[in-house]
Amino acid sequence: MKKQPDRAVLITDAARSPDEQFRWRQIRYVTMMSIRAACLIVGAILLSVRPPLLGLWLVLCAAGMVFLPWAAVLIANDRPPKSKAERAADALAREPKPQTSLPQHSAEATEYLTIDLEPTDTGNWTPAEQRDREKS
Repeated sequence: MKKQPDRAVLITDAARSPDEQFRWRQIRYVTMMSIRAACLIVGAILLSVRPPLLGLWLVLCAAGMVFLPWAAVLIANDRPPKSKAERAADALAREPKPQTSLPQHSAEATEYLTIDLEPTDTGNWTPAEQRDREKS
């Protein structure tokens, strides 16, 4: 049974829904990829205009075109950090649960304990009869 929280959870403290998180990551990804496209266009314009320090500007544009996709994928696949409550729930779920064990029998009881019967046998035997059946 789940333990009820000591105090009510405010809706403003609630985490964003997975759909809302996904939408926000999509917007960030598209924004970064748009900046990459802008780097490509600016690089082409710079080549045609040939401003001073052209090499430096082209290196910056090339760096943006190379590193922005990598960063965009990392950021798009990232999720917000877990709250203390989520971390506590994960830790609780990982704790080993006590395993139930089979009932323990004394040595005397296990000597006469019948585990399996043949399908045709339906009678109850005394311990002496059981030993005789096992010997034969």
